[in-house]
Amino acid sequence: MTNNEILDIFNATGGVLKGHFRLTSGRHADTYMQCAKLFTDAACSEKLCSALAEKLSGYGANIVVSPAVGGILMGYEVSRHLDVPNIFAERENGKFALRRGFVLPEDCRALVVEDVVTTGGSVKEVMELIALSGGKTAAVGSIVDRSAGKVNFGVPFESLLSVEIASFEPDNCPICAEGKIPLYKPGSRAL
Repeated sequence: MTNNEILDIFNATGGVLKGHFRLTSGRHADTYMQCAKLFTDAACSEKLCSALAEKLSGYGANIVVSPAVGGILMGYEVSRHLDVPNIFAERENGKFALRRGFVLPEDCRALVVEDVVTTGGSVKEVMELIALSGGKTAAVGSIVDRSAGKVNFGVPFESLLSVEIASFEPDNCPICAEGKIPLYKPGSRAL
């Protein structure tokens, strides 16, 4: 899939939001890629996750692990295409944990999939959880890489759409300085 085809899907599903956003990383931006909108259309989500699964298919993974909440549906769909199990990590006391009886296989080679990566913070936390559980992360995948390839996970990173969308520390945010557009936090980190 080309970047334009992916952007067309985002636009068709209402997944490109404009305004003043607080990203999961804490940074501010005027554009937000809302992948949750993609998953309102099963055909769109199937098409994107199939394309991502194809990019991730050569890493020998035996499980897909996603950070909740944004990566849950995507992790399921990618794992379905790869024919491997899927679990997700949830925040417990502010840190990612495996709950609901989820365990990693003894010879864990995980794919960590996330909908949007900006700084990679959530992915890195899930990778640390996998390592602490005795597993290895084979690769990372996302639908959108907002860092335009700048994030380094220490393992291969595949994305469908790589874009650089300007983001700012809150103290240096020009949108805040203008004071005209209220700040909105569409992400799910607090859940």
